[in-house]
Amino acid sequence: MDEPSKKSAAEWREQLTPEQFRVTRQCGTESPFTGLYWDCHDAGTYRCVCCGSALFDASAKFDSGSGWPSFFQAEQADRLLIRRDSSHGMVRDEVCCKQCGAHLGHVFPDGPKPTGLRFCINSAALSLDKR
Repeated sequence: MDEPSKKSAAEWREQLTPEQFRVTRQCGTESPFTGLYWDCHDAGTYRCVCCGSALFDASAKFDSGSGWPSFFQAEQADRLLIRRDSSHGMVRDEVCCKQCGAHLGHVFPDGPKPTGLRFCINSAALSLDKR
C-alpha cells in the first residue's frame, strides 16, 4: 500500500459500474437513503470496490440518520487517506482508499464513542464480504 494504484480512466470504467466510477474516480456522491448499504445490518467486512482493501468492519457501523453508511472507526486507519476538501463551498475531510486513491466519502467529528468520528461513506465505493 505504498503508492496508489495507477490505472487509466478507461481501465477503471471497464472494472466499475457507471455509478461506482462517478463516485470513486470523480469524487461523486450518491443521493442519501439510496445506496445499497445505508440500511444494511449484515455482519462482515466492507472493502473498497476498486481494489478490495479491507476498510471497515460492520461492527463499527451505526445509524447516523444521514442516509449513508456510517462507521465510527476504520478497520485499520493506515488504509485510509484523509485530506482537506473545500469543494461545494464547504470545508470537509475527504476519505480516500490509500491503496488505490478511490474517493470513499467524508469523515466528521460528530460520531459516537469511543472515537467521536463519523465516517460517512458512499455505498457505491464499497463491497461487503458477509460473515
